[in-house]
Amino acid sequence: MPILRRSLPLAAAALALFASRVPAQTSLPAPQAQTAPAISPLRLGGYLQARETYQEHIGLTATLNRARLSADGSLPNSFTYRFLIEYEAGGSARVAAAVSLRDAYVRWARSWFALQGGQFKTPFSRSYLTSITAWETVDRPAVVDTLATKRDIGVMAELFRGVDASLSLGVFNGEGQNMVVNRDSSVLYVARAVLRPLNQLQIGASGASYEGDSTRAGLEANIEQSGVVLRGEWLAQYRSGQNGRDDGWYALAAARVLPWAQLVGMGEDLERVHLGLAGRNRAITLGANLDLGANRTRLSVNWVEREAGAKQQLTRTLIAQLQVRI
Repeated sequence: MPILRRSLPLAAAALALFASRVPAQTSLPAPQAQTAPAISPLRLGGYLQARETYQEHIGLTATLNRARLSADGSLPNSFTYRFLIEYEAGGSARVAAAVSLRDAYVRWARSWFALQGGQFKTPFSRSYLTSITAWETVDRPAVVDTLATKRDIGVMAELFRGVDASLSLGVFNGEGQNMVVNRDSSVLYVARAVLRPLNQLQIGASGASYEGDSTRAGLEANIEQSGVVLRGEWLAQYRSGQNGRDDGWYALAAARVLPWAQLVGMGEDLERVHLGLAGRNRAITLGANLDLGANRTRLSVNWVEREAGAKQQLTRTLIAQLQVRI
């Protein structure tokens, strides 16, 4: 398929680089008696995002954007685990939000290989895989929220060689998070390869297939140097039996002007051809992030101008968000 052929060369390059750097070993080391490490104490974490939003013709709205609590720990023989719950799911203008499970997985890792099973983020799109607490704008781009494969239940294998190259391959139910039954017996295949040819530059490609239903692809690039960040992605989806495609991009630039202050700007464009004009979503975001304490407390202010909908109506929104991590 054309969409997968775009991602395969980069995945092959990542695998070749990895293979070339794994040290050769002529014989297996002699077994040594080892004492199993003790189970580590449970580590609790999480974050809270309180938001005030002002939009033209609507006014001021206060929201609890996200409230998450995590529990992590390690077990003998290189196993680790993680649970993450969130107060956000199901909320709307008329329905109160509820608590929902986000992550629940077990991971086994060595120096160059890892296996993971449970519910977690599928390896697709740098923006989605980056924690929202570390993302430079208060919301991810619309193309990522729409086309990334997000969380699912399944298994994933990872190959990596330090920060130079990585390859992730996963098989999932394809039903989304907290859906414990695979209703149509088809599966979701997801792959992501990342290369770092220079210390400042990282490039990657993602691919996903819902068997006969649709395929998705993504390309990404990230440059960081002396407090300046340049980042962009292109994502696309092809549906079987339908003309056209869904695709879009974003480009982000950020600069740390003071040790505690960062300026950011982002442009984005999403087009869903089968929806016509109603499927077009374009936006420009300008903002600032202020570190109020040891990277644990952050105040973010974003101005967003967005054109979307059948009439391509322009909306202007001012968002102030206080984020606290524990």
